[in-house]
Amino acid sequence: MNVHARLGKGSQPRYLICPPRYFAVTYSINPWMDPKAWADGGAALSEKAKVQWLGLRRVLAAAGAAIEELEPAPGLPDLVFTANGAVVLDRKAVLARFRHGERRGEEPLFAAAFAALQARGLLDSIATLPDGVTLEGAGDCIFDPRRRLFWMGCGFRSDAAAAPFIERYFGVPCVTLPLADPNFYHLDTAFCALPCGSVIYYPPAFTPPALAEIEARIAPKQRIALDRDDARHFAANAVCVDRTVVVSSAGAGLRRELEARGYAVAETPLDAFQKSGGSACCLTLRLDHQLRVGMAAGAPAKAAAAASPVVAAPTR
Repeated sequence: MNVHARLGKGSQPRYLICPPRYFAVTYSINPWMDPKAWADGGAALSEKAKVQWLGLRRVLAAAGAAIEELEPAPGLPDLVFTANGAVVLDRKAVLARFRHGERRGEEPLFAAAFAALQARGLLDSIATLPDGVTLEGAGDCIFDPRRRLFWMGCGFRSDAAAAPFIERYFGVPCVTLPLADPNFYHLDTAFCALPCGSVIYYPPAFTPPALAEIEARIAPKQRIALDRDDARHFAANAVCVDRTVVVSSAGAGLRRELEARGYAVAETPLDAFQKSGGSACCLTLRLDHQLRVGMAAGAPAKAAAAASPVVAAPTR
């Protein structure tokens, strides 16, 4: 697997993305996916996806991001959703394990790509999940830099049992958020943690216990609740590059909320990918999150309770 580097300098935000050369909706593993409707769209939808992906790439670069490109592979249309490939923090990565067989072919490709990043000195260690535990990467495990913890969506694609492993490996808390609506099957379809401490979220996507966790840990003034229209257009599936929030679309109310917090909103249409259940955040994987950056706002996070050691995946 080739990983083509286009690296920036210093602390430039860095993302892993994958060109949509083979992207299509050829199976259905979430309510958004309709293979017949995609097939009826013909080559026009494939071309639209390529144009929109290039638009996202341009917006990310213009916002100051450095880009790593993962080589696409035939027969793996969802490889383009790199957020699902791993969880990354402090130059350490935990590789994903997918729930559905249609995506399990991506696992060795992500493993090879991350081994290549490690060989180049961009990662220090790589770990695999315990046998029988699923976790679909940063799509369900979102780092909150202000609170210095992970939020983990569970129920549809990822197991709550992954949380203790994440805590041991990264040494930070991992708060599980059971999901309630299959349309919002990954946490990143309904939740975005911003660097300032605010969060964008869609309350109906969560179970009552999950909402209780969110409300206990996030002050009301920091909670940006989406309406149904923004939610169904994947407004929570956003990418924050420094002070720019990149999103497929944002309603006027959401834009005002973000601008009031000092963010610029960059809209770049991604509706072709929404036909597969993903948008801006799904199409990117942040590689440079660092715990010490979040520590600037307060005392260092306490490591999770000691447990059995984590064994890193072998590299080639």
